[in-house]
Parts: sequence; structure tokens; C-alpha cells
Amino acid sequence: MDDTEYGRFVDWDKMEGGGQEQKSKALNCTDFQELKQMARQGQWAKSHSLRAKVYQKLIKEIPCRTVTPDASVYRDIIGKIIGKRSASSLPLPEFVDDREIPSYCLNSEGIGAVRKIILCISNQFPDISFCPVLPSLVALLLHYSPGEAECFENVSRILACNDPSKRLVDQTFLAFESSCMTFGDLAGKYCQGPHKLMVAVSEDVLEVYSDWQRWIFGELPFAYIIRVFDVFLVEGYKVLYRVALALLKFFHKVRAGQPMESNNVKRDIQMFVRDIKKCVSPEKLLEKAFSIRLFSRKEIQLLQMANEKALQQKGITVKQKR
Repeated sequence: MDDTEYGRFVDWDKMEGGGQEQKSKALNCTDFQELKQMARQGQWAKSHSLRAKVYQKLIKEIPCRTVTPDASVYRDIIGKIIGKRSASSLPLPEFVDDREIPSYCLNSEGIGAVRKIILCISNQFPDISFCPVLPSLVALLLHYSPGEAECFENVSRILACNDPSKRLVDQTFLAFESSCMTFGDLAGKYCQGPHKLMVAVSEDVLEVYSDWQRWIFGELPFAYIIRVFDVFLVEGYKVLYRVALALLKFFHKVRAGQPMESNNVKRDIQMFVRDIKKCVSPEKLLEKAFSIRLFSRKEIQLLQMANEKALQQKGITVKQKR
């Protein structure tokens, strides 16, 4: 198995099968629809090194701001930022909102590397003010990176994407909060049963939905999130809404008859997502996500903009200190 080049940070005892690299059209595919189908079907999920190469290709094709930091920038700044200190002693930036670094299938070198990369991102992206998914994003990509500097470059490209139709990662509290409102709007329209239950059992349904990205980037086990990530790199943000709605539907199906307490709903959903393999396979989760007949990307964008505007009018643009 030729995974040595991309497996430096991986604990292979935790990782399900590296698999032989297969020939795949994905590396030369230029047709978006075809690529979309391949990602949804998990065409590069069987081989670690093939997935790594596909990720490189997809991320290289992201349209970015002209001055996007690359691997050489990381090599230049890492010494100044970390110095002689151990990475584990350095606090993470405030914008990750106290998120833990998910270890997934990383070894101890990998977990330390995630912290170093986040600190360098913070140094190079002063405009990021709120980005709780960043630890998960860095950790996922590190499984498929030959080194820290290459991982830093790939994360930087995702953050510096400047194609408005290919929204990737929320980087301000305003964007994050409006996407939570948008998720609530979508749940009300496409998940009426689960949504009614959420409204009935929670004091503030938006407070429950404010976790929707955390269900995906934080609670979902590695075998699931990585399949979602395959599609995310091809299709962008909309797939995250789909997957979170599917999680809500499955949670409702499993928990519908059981009593729920309002102060525990958030925790109940987190625990359900964490243990999802007890009831749903990654394939079934994606199948459900893509069977939801969702708004077009354009309509979702308009909804998001309307929610941002509403928040700005209320003066909510930064996270209030609790």
C-alpha cells in the first residue's frame, strides 16, 4: 500500500483500510457533473493516496485571492510563531470558539501539527473573526497531506476562495449566525416533522440549530465526515445543509417516541451524531441527504443574504460574551 507519502500524520490502527490505489478518471476529469457523481458515489474513498491526490487537484482548482499564502510562507513563519515552545502549550485563537481539535485518525505528531497550522492561519488571515470549523478542517486535510506546509497551503486556499457562487467556510460571526438562521428556514420547509419536534421540546430552536455545523465538523465520526468532505470540495457549502437536514431526519426517526427534555436537546443530537454508526451507514446518510429536494444554490444565497441583513439591522455582528 503506497500511503507513506500521505500518511505521515495518520494512526493506521484507527484508520479503516488504506486500500490499493486504483486508476481513477477523477484525476483528469474536467466535467463538473461527472465529478459530482464520482464524489457522491465515493469513487476515491477506497484508496488513501488516491483521495489525497484528488484533494490536491480539487483544492488547486479553487479560485483564490491573488495573495494567498502557500507552503513556502508556512516554512518562513512557523519558526517565528512557535519558536522553541511546544505547540501544545500555545492557546488556540479566539475565533475557533473554544472548539477542541478533533483527533479523528491522527497520530500524536498530527494532533500537534493541527495546532501549529491553526496558529499560522491566524497569523496570515487577520480578517477571520469567527471560524469554529477550522480545527476540524485542518485535521481532516492533514490526513491527506505529505507535510504541515502543504496542509497549510490547502487550508489557506479554501479560506481564500473568492468565487461568490462557491461559498466554502464561514469566517465571521455574522456569516456563521446567518447560516444558522438559514438552516432553521430550511428545516422548517424540508423537515417539518423533525422541526415541529425541535420547536416543541426546545426553549429556543435557533439555539439548537446553532450547532448544525458542529454536528458535521466535530461530532460526525471520521468515516462519515470524510465522505461528506469528498462532496463538499466538489459542490461547496450546500452539501453541508443537506447532510445536517438528513441528520435531523434520522435523529427524529430514532428519537420520535422517546421523551426529551428541553435543556438536553442539543446534547442529545450531539450524542446521536457521535454514535451514528449504530443506526446509519455513511452511504445511507449521503443517500438521504441527496434525496432532499432542496432550494437552488441561488435561492439559498438570497436567503442567507436576507438573514445577514436582518442580523445587521438588529446590530448582531459579533458573538456576545456569555
